Amino acid sequence: MASMTLNINEVSSSGSKPDNNTEVLSISIIVPVYNESKYITGVLDKLLEQNYPKTSFEIIVVDGRSTDGTYELAECYAEKYSNVTLLKNPRRLASAARNIGIRASGGDIILIVDGHCTIRDTQMLTNINCLMQNPEVSGLGRPQPLLHDALSPVQTAIALSRQSRLGHQPDSFVYSDGPQFVPAHSVGVAYRRSVFDKIGLFDESFDACEDCELNSRFDEAGLKCYFSPEIGVNYIPRDTLPKLWKQMVRYGKGRVRLIHKHPGAFSPLLFMPAFFVIGLMAGACLSVLSSFIAMIYVSVLVIYTAMIAVESLRISIHHRFPFGVFLIPLTLFTIHTAAGTGLILETFFGKRHTAKRNESSENKNP
Repeated sequence: MASMTLNINEVSSSGSKPDNNTEVLSISIIVPVYNESKYITGVLDKLLEQNYPKTSFEIIVVDGRSTDGTYELAECYAEKYSNVTLLKNPRRLASAARNIGIRASGGDIILIVDGHCTIRDTQMLTNINCLMQNPEVSGLGRPQPLLHDALSPVQTAIALSRQSRLGHQPDSFVYSDGPQFVPAHSVGVAYRRSVFDKIGLFDESFDACEDCELNSRFDEAGLKCYFSPEIGVNYIPRDTLPKLWKQMVRYGKGRVRLIHKHPGAFSPLLFMPAFFVIGLMAGACLSVLSSFIAMIYVSVLVIYTAMIAVESLRISIHHRFPFGVFLIPLTLFTIHTAAGTGLILETFFGKRHTAKRNESSENKNP
């Protein structure tokens, strides 16, 4: 897509509410949550502090039957603030939560904000409004790196690994910082309401990568997405490697389902983790039968280990994170093997998504 950039300051002065010459669009913020008691109050407080007319935005929290007090915390906000609504998500899927929120919303713009993130400043809604003044823009994308004020060493290793060249999809803009028009695929989070009338809602047969699936339909419809650091948020990484493993397995499964429904999303690089896991297992078995295979197997493992070690050392030095020398190799190995496992499980044992591309019409807005 074109690399043209939009200047927020051309529409409204930075640090201020929309001026008299700027149309104030109503914004519905959908907040899907499940067991986010550690972070939900911070998210809601920052949203309520936004430098935007209070009557022009609403916050819809959709709770997936949380068991840690998240629902009760959100309920207090709903009782106190007229522009906060709390809804229940009995299916407990993020895709279902988003659809529940969208159906209950009334805004011109639909914005998705997850319950486990930190919002950087009070200008996010103003910046969204300014960028949406351009009629060519149907959606907005944002950077969402894994950052937080107080991360444990393991969380820091996960955050740094995920933004590494070896730790995330190479075609993703999620760790970028340059404003530009981009495919919505991996970054779309804010949409004009008319977008859902055109392409439908989130596909509730997805329990992972539901955002990528919707954004694939967005791109296929020829709609334009503008990526802006001015609306970025920081996500909070998992706090243990087993939790990271579970997350990456889900992501791997979701990617295969996405390809089944949108073949154009296929990329050989996407399946590298699967090839790695298959090679890891097959090589170990075949090495017993042949010394030549064993030699090749060991050589590949040495190359992989060296590659991981060099990248881990580079990251550790660059970020002055000494624990990274030990933790980042383990984290990258977890990412690769977990994503590969998810890809393999869904490819060979998952329920095949053979629905037509317009299948999502059943999720159209009523």
